[in-house]
Amino acid sequence: MAGSDTIHPFPAMRIGLLLYPNCLPAGLFAAMDLLHAANLRAGKPLFEPVFVAARAGKVECAHAQHLHAAIALEEAAVDALLVPGFWGQSLGQAARTLDASAGLVAALAALPRRVQLWAYCTGVCLAAATGRLDRQTATLTWWLADYATTSFPKVRWQFERTLAVNERTATASGVNGHLPIIQSLIEAKLGKEAYRELARLMVLPRPEERTHHTFHMLDLIEQQDAMLRKLHLAVERLPASEASVARVAAEMHTTERTLARKVLAASDMPAAAYIRRIKLRQVSERLIYTKASASTISIELGFSSDSGMRRMFKDLTALTPTQYRTSFSRLFICERAG
Repeated sequence: MAGSDTIHPFPAMRIGLLLYPNCLPAGLFAAMDLLHAANLRAGKPLFEPVFVAARAGKVECAHAQHLHAAIALEEAAVDALLVPGFWGQSLGQAARTLDASAGLVAALAALPRRVQLWAYCTGVCLAAATGRLDRQTATLTWWLADYATTSFPKVRWQFERTLAVNERTATASGVNGHLPIIQSLIEAKLGKEAYRELARLMVLPRPEERTHHTFHMLDLIEQQDAMLRKLHLAVERLPASEASVARVAAEMHTTERTLARKVLAASDMPAAAYIRRIKLRQVSERLIYTKASASTISIELGFSSDSGMRRMFKDLTALTPTQYRTSFSRLFICERAG
């Protein structure tokens, strides 16, 4: 920059850690620790993390935790901004949070184009709403995939990936999505061996198992609701051809109407679609962990026809059973490694 009053006062890369109402700040603290460790490893200040917000001052984060943002976003002069996720348990809640964050989205959209925008978990929705991800590859937490493709159709979503990095944007899935983003940054500045040393010293978590986002979404939603856990057990016991809403309701000793209402409220998904997804997850598990053919799996799980199962599976995952096994099978991975 020309002019002494506009020269960046810090030799290190200044990284804003964004605080906003209802955000999940744990990943920001973890990112700060990792960046500090990288500075120690380098023997010089490569990175300068700083907490920022739409306005400087106290911010009420998730779980009634209050944190202090030292600098307002528009005054922070950051080189990059890390946007964490927000607490949400349903698509409806995520949409409401996004609607309530219109001011923050506008502030993010107003950032200079030179500022790199990084986001993870549900925070990717905020980044997508700014338009900065349009025509960029991006990923997102699994259970928001349907919402994202509808709400932000200009983004090149690649939900099978846990990290998507572009020249000025980076997105990652999951509440620990800060980790692959910061890993990519440190590896670019210090090299992969330096990051491996930091990972060993800090005992960083191992990467999550590779499975399709659709089925991770089921696991996440199921954990939140006792009724859904009971539903999963009932559906898994039934042959696919008999797993109708009426039959499952009878198994659970409730009415079809009550079951449909409760499933929609808990998952933002019609009961029939939710039940079908549970059965297809069973197909996924057998493709991943066994060598049984798709036809055999179809028979074992009680689908009325092999072709029908294959069609439903591809409609849901965009992959044939063979392609899915090639991408995700533990046995296939072990055989290739051997």
